[in-house]
Amino acid sequence: MELHVFGWEESLFIKSISRGSSIGMNSKVRESMRSLDTSLSIQETIGFLQIKLIQIGGDYILYDVFYEYSLIPHYAPVLEKPSYDEMFAPSDQNDTILVVDGKKLHVSKAFLSYHSVYFRALFSSNFKEGQMDEIPIGEVSYEDFALLLSSFYPTQAFPTDKTVEKLLEMARRFLVSSATRSAEYHLINNSKINNEKMLWMADEYGMPKLLEKSIHGLGTTYKIENLKQSEEFEKLSDKTKLIVTLRELSTRFLNCPTFEI
Repeated sequence: MELHVFGWEESLFIKSISRGSSIGMNSKVRESMRSLDTSLSIQETIGFLQIKLIQIGGDYILYDVFYEYSLIPHYAPVLEKPSYDEMFAPSDQNDTILVVDGKKLHVSKAFLSYHSVYFRALFSSNFKEGQMDEIPIGEVSYEDFALLLSSFYPTQAFPTDKTVEKLLEMARRFLVSSATRSAEYHLINNSKINNEKMLWMADEYGMPKLLEKSIHGLGTTYKIENLKQSEEFEKLSDKTKLIVTLRELSTRFLNCPTFEI
């Protein structure tokens, strides 16, 4: 079963405060420390704390403390795939039938037209299909077409790493910009797909926010060299290859990791 992160639990483990002591702490570390007959001030750096224990009498002791910090993900199961047969069953709210891969999908012209430039044109009086009771949609499988429609019809189903590339392909063909935005959000916030593949998808399907994230993810010359040796690099557009080259030059020679895309 696929899982998505829906929250994190902070965990702070103080390895040493005084000689021979070891204290495990969670996000309530300050409250538990204040339960002692002291007050507490903490200055955090990476892997290091400076803790000042101030006694009631005014004297204080300064400790240099090393610690380990971690985030523990909490997962929620992704909902099961919607029943396409139920989604496209006859209904009073539907006014046309699409025939895909030999199967009939009962849909609303107005709803599809709102989300898709393709269907807006298809259902118009300028096309003969707009006057047909049953409209054939060729060169696409029922599963792939239903995947696209399920991203907005009748309620939104969210993409996963397994479906996101096919969703982008369908969204481009049938001009469904909302599906592309949904895929981009998933890739930026939830996906475990490697950065090289994300960069190619961002370039191929026109997702500027994901492109920027992927470019800035090339923070070392090692990562850039790995990208240039990958299959995805050869499929990039000339413009994006140039951006990668500029990123490499800024990382290697100029020590300037940020620039405008």
